[in-house]
Amino acid sequence: METVDCVVIGAGVVGLACARSLAEAGREVVILEREAGFGSGISARNSEVIHAGLYYPPGSLKARLCVEGRALLYAWCAERGVAHARCGKLVVAARAEQEDRLQQIAARARANGVTDLRLLDRADVAALEPALDVHAALLSPSTGIVDSHGLMLSLLGAAEARGAMLALGSPVLGGAADGDGIVLEVGGEAPSTLRARCVVNAAGLDAVALGHAIRGPAAARAPQAHFARGVYFSYTGKAPFSHLIYPIPEPGGLGVHLTLDLGGQAKFGPDVEWIDTPDYAVDPARAAAFYAAIRSWWPQLEDGRLQPGYAGVRPKIVGPGEPDADFRIDGPAAHGVPGLIHLYGIESPGLTAALAIGEQVAVLAGRAN
Repeated sequence: METVDCVVIGAGVVGLACARSLAEAGREVVILEREAGFGSGISARNSEVIHAGLYYPPGSLKARLCVEGRALLYAWCAERGVAHARCGKLVVAARAEQEDRLQQIAARARANGVTDLRLLDRADVAALEPALDVHAALLSPSTGIVDSHGLMLSLLGAAEARGAMLALGSPVLGGAADGDGIVLEVGGEAPSTLRARCVVNAAGLDAVALGHAIRGPAAARAPQAHFARGVYFSYTGKAPFSHLIYPIPEPGGLGVHLTLDLGGQAKFGPDVEWIDTPDYAVDPARAAAFYAAIRSWWPQLEDGRLQPGYAGVRPKIVGPGEPDADFRIDGPAAHGVPGLIHLYGIESPGLTAALAIGEQVAVLAGRAN
């Protein structure tokens, strides 16, 4: 049986960030990815937004790692030439009775260390985005967008420059902790068994199933998996907005919002639909609810402008009607298995927080012997 130092399971943005941090800490790293390419799972099916850290409970991992990760991400993109834009966003109160929610979001953001927010009245909003028809808005200048594939490519390059290796078509089927590390059963065209001193489960939608499949004390602490699909509709033509536009958040997500790509093309989404198993189907009939939601703040949206885009699935660890869960970074202190780190419930703001998550994982894993 081959023995390796560190295995990172999953080559999405979080897995690649973990691999890069571990490699730069002097660890020998192998990245195991089930698919034929890196970054083809949930990392390829999101809004590509760099979040500021407005919504998450103060003191939570989501709040801390989002704020830390945002600063790290902007610096990384600037240093590495990854395409990005600090375009800012508006969180809008369509009606007067929603303004209290804006105040609550602003207070929470300040508690999280976000200090650059501005509350705008109707006239301020009209001057900034004339197409909007809302009572008030919260301007977040630090929100931005990023080329997620370019980001992942840069992280993989940085990890490989420090000796990390990527093995594609290598699904981890299960494993077990023993006294000398964690033994992993790897499938694919050439099935194998690996023993690793450190294993990071960054498998996204499969993280919970994998947590149960790696036998030992940690499996008993694995949560239950839940899945919430969010679909996106693209906008045909050029939308009259230069900022991202978000409504007041809704249970399970941030509401149907407008985001822009780096070319200025607009898309709307995601909504929230609880499903039993991951499924990326986009039902064109869901457009009706999108038109209604969007017209609450952009009443001039014309019929026929929304076209089915794509869908993403959030790796939830709570079900419908339950309060949103924090990220779970379960290291040895949580489950008692040396060298094993499970990443559970890494949904939004996982992209923004990826570099900070990677740094925390490297600290939990320790330095090379």
